[in-house]
Amino acid sequence: MTRPAFHLAIPVDDLAPVRAFYGDLLGLEEGRSTDGWVDWDFHGHQVVTHVVPGPRPEAAGHGTVDGTRVPVPHFGLVLSVEDFQELARRLTEAGTDFVIEPYLRYAGKPAEQWTMFLLDPAGNALEFKAFRDETRLFTR
Repeated sequence: MTRPAFHLAIPVDDLAPVRAFYGDLLGLEEGRSTDGWVDWDFHGHQVVTHVVPGPRPEAAGHGTVDGTRVPVPHFGLVLSVEDFQELARRLTEAGTDFVIEPYLRYAGKPAEQWTMFLLDPAGNALEFKAFRDETRLFTR
């Protein structure tokens, strides 16, 4: 099944640490850019980091998933278990300060999944997850 790619534009305050985070740490390919924004190939999706001067607004809040408080808003990717584990290893080795460290959610249930949350240098929350069985992505 071919899925359409999403486009997401997010605010950042400085492109240098953003390039280090998205390009070097996460390993995303940089697309087009100017002095004010950078396109990132987010595994076939387009995430654009726009420099927005001024104070950052507070996060909207937190939701609760399986008894754990998660930051809202957030965005991210559903990866294979192998890719998730490799990214978790790389982030841990880099000394990432996780909002929620990598762990297994819904263990033994149909929607069993690995998940982790972290912030980019501008405070945007990201979640990466991996389902034991990706066909269960929307299973209740």
